[in-house]
Amino acid sequence: TMPRKRKLLAQLSALQSNSSFPPFDALENLNTTPDGDSSPKSSKYFAIEKKNSSRLEADFFNQPCISLAKSFLGQILVRKLPDGRELWGRIVETEAYLGGEDEASHSKGGKQTQRNAAMFMKPGTLYVYQIYGIYFCVNVSSQGEGAAVLLRSLEPLQGLDAMRELRSTARKGPTKLLKDWQLCNGPSKLCQALGIDKAFDQKDLTQDAAIWMVPGHDPPGERDVVVTTRIGIGNRGEWAQKPLRFYLRGNKFVSVVDKKTEREMAAMEHLPC
Repeated sequence: TMPRKRKLLAQLSALQSNSSFPPFDALENLNTTPDGDSSPKSSKYFAIEKKNSSRLEADFFNQPCISLAKSFLGQILVRKLPDGRELWGRIVETEAYLGGEDEASHSKGGKQTQRNAAMFMKPGTLYVYQIYGIYFCVNVSSQGEGAAVLLRSLEPLQGLDAMRELRSTARKGPTKLLKDWQLCNGPSKLCQALGIDKAFDQKDLTQDAAIWMVPGHDPPGERDVVVTTRIGIGNRGEWAQKPLRFYLRGNKFVSVVDKKTEREMAAMEHLPC
C-alpha cells in the first residue's frame, strides 16, 4: 500500500543521509517474496547490517577449518561490481575441507600445486577453482595446512536484480526468471550470481576492494545449525560420511536439505531433560 511505501522510502532516505555506504535499491524491500506474500524480501536486519558494515578482519578467519565453516553461517559476503553496485548475501551453507588426510580435499596428502596454492596461503584467502570446465566454486582458506571452507549457498540481501542479470548471462539458451531462492542456492550458482571467476583466486578477503565479508547481525545458535555430510564428493570412503557440511536450519536458500538429520534434531529437542 502507498502509506507503507512512503514510510519505507522515508526511512531509507534518512538511513542513507546518515551513513557512508552507497545507496541501494529501495524497491527491493517492496517486492514480494517468491511465495507471493507481501512481506519485504530483504532481511529485517538488513538496515542494521548496513550500519555495522565494518569488514571482518584477519583474526576472524584465523581459526580451525571446522570452526570457521560454522562461524561463516550468518555472516555477510559483499561483492562490489566494477560499476559500483554492491551485492550482499548472508552465508547459509558451508563445507569444511581439511587438507592432509581428507580424501575429498584438493590438498589431500599435503599436495600443493599451482591450482590449489591459495589453500596454503594465510587464512581469509580465496581459493577459486573450476568444475566441468565451465563453473566456478569459491572457498576461503583457514588455519591448517591446505584447509579451506567451501561457500555453498547464500541468502541474497541486496542487488538481486544484478544477481539475476549475472545468472542469466551465465546460463545458456532461453531462461525462466529465477526466483530469489534460486539465485545462490549452490556453490556454482553463488559464483555466477556474484560474478566470481578464476580472477578472484588468491584474493584476500581482508584487503580486497571487490569482495569482502561483514558481520551478520544475528549469529545462529547451536540449535539453528544442521551438521551433516558433504555433497557430491563421490567415492571417498569414510570421508564421504564425515559430518563436515553446515547449514542454517529452516532456511529456504540452502541447496540441499538433510531431512533425516533434521528429524533427529527435532526428536532430541522433544526428549524430556
